[in-house]
Amino acid sequence: MKNEHQNRIRQAVRKRYAGIARQKTVGCGCNTPSTINNDNTMFAETVSRALGYSDDDIQSSPEGANLGLGCGNPRAIAGLKSGETVLDLGSGAGFDCFLAAKNVGSSGRVIGVDMTPEMVEKARQHAETKNISNVEFRLGEIEHLPVAGNSIDVIMSNCVINLSPEKSAVFKEAFRVLKPGGRLAISDIVATKPLPPQIRHNLSLVTGCVGGAECIEDVEQMLFKAGFIDVRIESLGQSREFIEQWFPGYGIEDHIVSASISAIKPLNS
Repeated sequence: MKNEHQNRIRQAVRKRYAGIARQKTVGCGCNTPSTINNDNTMFAETVSRALGYSDDDIQSSPEGANLGLGCGNPRAIAGLKSGETVLDLGSGAGFDCFLAAKNVGSSGRVIGVDMTPEMVEKARQHAETKNISNVEFRLGEIEHLPVAGNSIDVIMSNCVINLSPEKSAVFKEAFRVLKPGGRLAISDIVATKPLPPQIRHNLSLVTGCVGGAECIEDVEQMLFKAGFIDVRIESLGQSREFIEQWFPGYGIEDHIVSASISAIKPLNS
């Protein structure tokens, strides 16, 4: 029964984001533009600026890579360095990957993993069009990463882990693939109190990055149990303003926030 429920969530998430990739829609919630055009591009750019991305970030990424799907800016806490190997969980059309590629330079490498074939294809097209050679995109689930153990310096993720029905497995996999001393830099939606059933069991809200949010204390425990140390979860104060626009009328802004999540894999692991 549990596996059936998890598979139903995965299929719904895959269907939703395949549709976003095919139809070129933007945004996490329902109160967003429906097709990519000048208004949609402006919407995605406005969202990104509100989340802390600079004009240079927005203008330097390949056209169409920014779909306005994030809830924060994981690069702001990642401290990326030249030569590092970076993994992006749920890389979508590649926006954060392409920005990270600039930070790590030609001696570094960025890997994006996404479970939606349409998103992976879209991201690969962007990389080919712009001849960005230090980025690659792999099809896979973040609970079962197609990445070798102890091979990654930094893991980023932007508003994706909340979509997983097996978050503990995601953190265990993140721990496995990180090098000793490697670090997490995640932006995600977390719950400030238990979600009511009308939010938790609404599949549209789950696939819209809301219904699957876990309480902050539970996320902390998952990270500690996976083996991480120096776990920090900091709420993004201004997130209420954009969250309440995602699904108007549900009062979701009273239950969830966007947060920056960081942690480190011990050197002796």
